[in-house]
Amino acid sequence: MQIDVTDNSEVHRYEAHTDGALAGFIDYRIRDGRISLIHTQVEDAFEGKGVVSVLVKRALGTVRDSRLAMLPVCPFVQAYLQRHPEYVDLVPEGERARFELPG
Repeated sequence: MQIDVTDNSEVHRYEAHTDGALAGFIDYRIRDGRISLIHTQVEDAFEGKGVVSVLVKRALGTVRDSRLAMLPVCPFVQAYLQRHPEYVDLVPEGERARFELPG
C-alpha cells in the first residue's frame, strides 16, 4: 500500500492518503517559530496498516526541513519520538522533559 503524505496548510494538518482516500492526519499549529503537533487520527479502515508511522515520519521530515522548533503535544508523536530518538533534536532542549523525551 502506498501512502502519500502532504501538508494541507489551509486546514493546518499533515494528511496521509492511500488510493485517493484520506487515511489519517496530524493537526498542527504554528506560533512564535514553533510548530505544535496536536492530534493524530487514522481512519478506522486504515488502522493497523502502518499509516501512523509513515504519517509521523514524513511529517517530522517536513518539520525538519522547515527549521521550526517542534512541540509534540500529540501522544502518538511523543511515542514515535521515544522510539526514534533521531528526531528528538526537533524539540527544544528545555521542552524535552515535559514530553518525557531524552536530553
